[in-house]
Amino acid sequence: MLDHSQYSQVKVQDVVGRYVTNSHINDFLNELDNSFGLQTIGSSENGLPIYGLTVGSGKKKIFMWSQMHGNESTTTKAVLDLLNFFRMGSDEAKTILNECTLQIIPILNPDGAQAYTRFNANGVDLNRDAQKRTQKESLVLRKTFKDFRPNFCFNLHDQRTIFNVGKNDKPATVAFLAPAFDYDRNNSPSRKKSMQVIAAMNNALQRIIPGQVARFDDSFNPNCIGDAFQMEKTPTILFEAGHYQEDYEREKTREFIYYALRTAIKTIQEDSLSDYKVEDYIAIPENKKLYFDIVLLNASVIDKTLNKDECIGVLYKEVLRDNKIVFEPKIEKKGFKPNSFFGHKMVDCLVSEDLNWLETTKIIDLVS
Repeated sequence: MLDHSQYSQVKVQDVVGRYVTNSHINDFLNELDNSFGLQTIGSSENGLPIYGLTVGSGKKKIFMWSQMHGNESTTTKAVLDLLNFFRMGSDEAKTILNECTLQIIPILNPDGAQAYTRFNANGVDLNRDAQKRTQKESLVLRKTFKDFRPNFCFNLHDQRTIFNVGKNDKPATVAFLAPAFDYDRNNSPSRKKSMQVIAAMNNALQRIIPGQVARFDDSFNPNCIGDAFQMEKTPTILFEAGHYQEDYEREKTREFIYYALRTAIKTIQEDSLSDYKVEDYIAIPENKKLYFDIVLLNASVIDKTLNKDECIGVLYKEVLRDNKIVFEPKIEKKGFKPNSFFGHKMVDCLVSEDLNWLETTKIIDLVS
């Protein structure tokens, strides 16, 4: 079992927040010794370096990449924490690196990371370029996959604050997926392994964030990289770092992803997949889109076009400004009934304190 009290020792304190680029991680990467095999394995469409690391010497090979979407940085921070764990050289770390070899791309899309956008410099979603491979970043990923020939792939992403777990009011703080390899979403030996590793991670996370782990939609798309690698019979796992209560900088979620990575790697290293069943994976509730960042109750008080008791839903837009991410509120939906959606923050327009908050934050100015 993971010792959660030790996380503060492995957390890379110099890399925090939502805005993470090559320049933010360079110092940490360059402090690693030669055993981490840091290399520039390619370049982006704008000529920025794409870094790769190869650590460990074991036969069980795990390939992971983060920030395929440039504005999805939580898993990159968790990967740095994982590297720091290996650098600290505990007995567990040494055992893992004796039995496993990890190939890691911390930021696949450095142009998108710099601009804080999902897409690369050409406006291409790299996670829809798995077959045509029209972009330099896609070619780097594919070449690394082919050369390394991994036993497992970890596809590391962020997901929006809109997701909840099943029908419950718990946010989907972490979501996983064993991608499909065909349109009928059949099972296979490789997909089964993906499911078993996810079941192991879910088992560990339920002890610290009970009810806040979801299963991502498994609709098949051969242009998505996870589906494409699963088609090649390589067990692939999608990680989605989501929202934790009042954690818009995603520092708590970063910690949970770190635990998930540690658990997945240890499960593979120990050959303990058989301890977990496909049914354990299937039992994880699916992601649903039932959250707003803010729900305004009794919104007819400030919007006379609404009927009594109707609500307004507000979502934050993440905007890069002066090298920081600011969260700008935008009205997403009006006129829904109470209890039909959840809010990370619930504001009642009949309560003077809440109304003052809406005025102070200028959210009330958005209502017309």
